[in-house]
Amino acid sequence: MHIFDIFSIIGTVAFAMSGAFVAMEEEYDILGVLVLGLVTAFGGGIIRNVLIGVPVTTLWAQGDLILLAVLSVFVAFVLPMPWVRHWKRTEVLFDAIGLSAFAIQGALYATEMKHPMSAVIVAAVLTGIGGGIIRDLLAGRKPLVLRDEIYAVWAMLAGLAVGMGWFKSTLELILLFAAVVFFRMLSVHYKWKLPRRSLATGDIYIGTEPKNHPEPNAERAIVQDQTP
Repeated sequence: MHIFDIFSIIGTVAFAMSGAFVAMEEEYDILGVLVLGLVTAFGGGIIRNVLIGVPVTTLWAQGDLILLAVLSVFVAFVLPMPWVRHWKRTEVLFDAIGLSAFAIQGALYATEMKHPMSAVIVAAVLTGIGGGIIRDLLAGRKPLVLRDEIYAVWAMLAGLAVGMGWFKSTLELILLFAAVVFFRMLSVHYKWKLPRRSLATGDIYIGTEPKNHPEPNAERAIVQDQTP
């Protein structure tokens, strides 16, 4: 089995189950759970294919992966509640696994098509985060990649590493996969964040935000209470 196929399988299972659990959290019916699981697993790849010139219809040639995603969603749907609760404690880890696997898979795909470095990085990012963004939007949530700890940066670095040819052999790509997962989990543990600015306070936060910064809604409520 080619390393490309291995990363496809890992990413498909991780993201399909991630989408299924998000759908169940929002109390979707079984059809909604299936749709959200499939969209999470394949959405990023479809967006990537559109941008790098691959026919979208190639999705239907991935019958085995589609079946694997459906089975993963079904397993998530029937898991006993203690297992589901355990999943919730490790959800970030599975999301990191899907991010890493799909980012490397997308970069390899663009590299094999002889695309320039910019396209390789875009392919890595969109494949790694695209499905998660669509999942969160369909679930009525703010996309994780836009608000949480450093996320898409690791996909960009994975794409850069593959595009530059620093990681080529199977062992090297597995090490890169492990490194992306490791650093994503570090960013979650230590709450590393990209710089952001709050319009409520005017402050610019670099790294981690102070825990006592006021919430925008709370500040608006205070201002309204003070007006006659």
